[in-house]
Formats: sequence, structure tokens, C-alpha cells
Amino acid sequence: MIVFDLKCGAGHVFESWFASSSAYAEQKADGLIRCPICGDASVEKALMAPNIATKGNRRELTAAQPPAEKGEAMPEAVKQAMAALAQAQQKALEGSQWVGSAFTERARAMHHGEEDRAAIHGEATIEQARELLDDGIAVAPLPFPVVPPSARN
Repeated sequence: MIVFDLKCGAGHVFESWFASSSAYAEQKADGLIRCPICGDASVEKALMAPNIATKGNRRELTAAQPPAEKGEAMPEAVKQAMAALAQAQQKALEGSQWVGSAFTERARAMHHGEEDRAAIHGEATIEQARELLDDGIAVAPLPFPVVPPSARN
């Protein structure tokens, strides 16, 4: 696994994990990488600072750090929170079936009792998701993109 700091066209900087550098390149080429904050697909690698330990004879900074400016690297606490969220999503999807573009049809069929209820995840446009919600069908977006099983190495 490899982690990259990524930056969208709106200037949001976020962290994402990939199986390899080539997996990042493939997912980017396929338009699978989106900003988790605004959904922008124009994502590039952001400048990453190496994690270098401080010398033992240097004193720690005790003053609060100023908030990151637009485009600066994400604070460590935010990175840890996003990593925890990614792990929670992965755990939640363990018992869920990928249904791809059939998501809206399967969700409707389950809602109407035409199909047994099951945990599923897949693809839906914002308009399709809104229509499901308007029809009383509970759906929620995932915080991070999911790579379809057929696209994995």
C-alpha cells in the first residue's frame, strides 16, 4: 500500500491509499478518484513533506499551530481521522455486495419486497440517489470511492 496527499481543483488537500503508484495512475485515468469534500474529479498529487523525527535536544513547539492555509498539507489529526473513516468504511463494506450500476434497481427491488433485503453498494448519480431518497429508500454516499472488484489487481 502507498499513501498520497492529493489536491483537487478547488484546493482541498486530502490523503488517499492505493495498492501501488500504477493503481493510482489507473484510477485517475478512469476518473475514479474524487475529492471527498467537494466531489471534484480534477485531482493531482499534492506536495508531501517527509516524516522526519526531531532531534532529542530540540524543544517541542507548545503554541497552537495556525490553521492550514488553502493548499497546505493536511494536519496530522485530520489524516488520522480520515484513515479511521476509511477503515470504518472498509469494515462496513465487508458484508456488502458490490452491484455496480444496478444499485438503484436493486435498492428499489428490495424496498418494494421484490428481492430479499441485503447490504449492497454500487454506483448511482446524485440525481438517482435523490430520487431514491424522495421515494423513501434510505441510501447514503460513501465517504471514499470504491474500486469495483473487476478493476482490482
